[in-house]
Amino acid sequence: MLKYVFAEKFFLENEVVGPGYLEIKEGTFGDFYKDKPNETKEVLDYSGYSIAPGLVDTHIHGFKNHDLMATDEEGLNSISEGLLSCGVTSFLATTLTSSTEILNKVVKMVGDNYKSVKGAKIKGIFLEGPFFTEKYKGAQNPKYFGDPTIDKLKTWQELSSGTIKKIAIAPERKGVLEFIEYATKNNINVALGHSNATYEEAKLAVEKGASLFVHTYNGMRPLNHREPGMVGAAMNLKDVFAELICDGHHVHPVAANILMDVRGRKETVLITDCMMAGGMPEGQYELGEFPVEVKDGAARLESGSLAGSVLELKDAVKNVVKWGIATPEEAIYMATAVPAKSVGIDNECGKIAPGYAADFIVLNSHLDLQATFLNGDCRYQIN
Repeated sequence: MLKYVFAEKFFLENEVVGPGYLEIKEGTFGDFYKDKPNETKEVLDYSGYSIAPGLVDTHIHGFKNHDLMATDEEGLNSISEGLLSCGVTSFLATTLTSSTEILNKVVKMVGDNYKSVKGAKIKGIFLEGPFFTEKYKGAQNPKYFGDPTIDKLKTWQELSSGTIKKIAIAPERKGVLEFIEYATKNNINVALGHSNATYEEAKLAVEKGASLFVHTYNGMRPLNHREPGMVGAAMNLKDVFAELICDGHHVHPVAANILMDVRGRKETVLITDCMMAGGMPEGQYELGEFPVEVKDGAARLESGSLAGSVLELKDAVKNVVKWGIATPEEAIYMATAVPAKSVGIDNECGKIAPGYAADFIVLNSHLDLQATFLNGDCRYQIN
């Protein structure tokens, strides 16, 4: 069925256009027209509103009281459907450090069920761990830490039906360089994080093919003027992406702005690192095996350390604009095209372009989410 969406603005990959009409044909995007096409049969009228690509969250552990590590097919679908209220239409199901047996079970569960979820589309798995080091462990359980092994990665990729898109490791661990070489040759993007690595160790990992830094500033050796550390590497190395959690708790707006300026907004990935308490009231929850208290918009372990977030990606977009460190165009780009590019799924999602699935969101002039569409159909709308 052919229909058109009318709106004041359309956030395309490299420009903002409008007012005008965006063609939707059989669930995919068609062309943009400034004037109303003659054959128009159905028009969705969003006068005064903007249309942006559906958001892409490449680092998210859970939502709506469901944690990927403790969930099943039903829970996976609940996360997927809940994320539509965040403006997210594509995401990577993200694990935590755990035992090999539990990770085997989780990746198989996602691999068996990712195609059947009814909400935001699962574009693959992000293995956050278990190949980390203890000093910057964050909310990862160090009793399961170890050196990376290609055999384990092979097993996980087989169990997951080939859906692993990204794995995070600490570059100071033994066997890292061979591991990175194998992973990247098999189209698995390697991220660096939860690490006390030096600048040189991070640099060697990037030279072997690592291409992302996990929630930059958090869980990594900080920048020092005599040893630039992991943060210095995230800022200075060429052709890498840097994740950023912009909830106002993980990173100060000034620090976020510094990273965006030196890394570039085309290589900065807005992510949430959201855990099961996302979309839920404050109170007691769990992240993996750890109890977590959610209070005043932050999720913390009993030690007081941050434990993921309750951030929704639509709010990360609003925050960076409100803080004055990104334009609306830049903010949307960092939550759509950049995350998709960072894990090699930009041929499937993250932009409004002919032939792409018509996954998009409707925003008002304050960037508040009004509706979320999947394959051209409205799947979430504010009351």
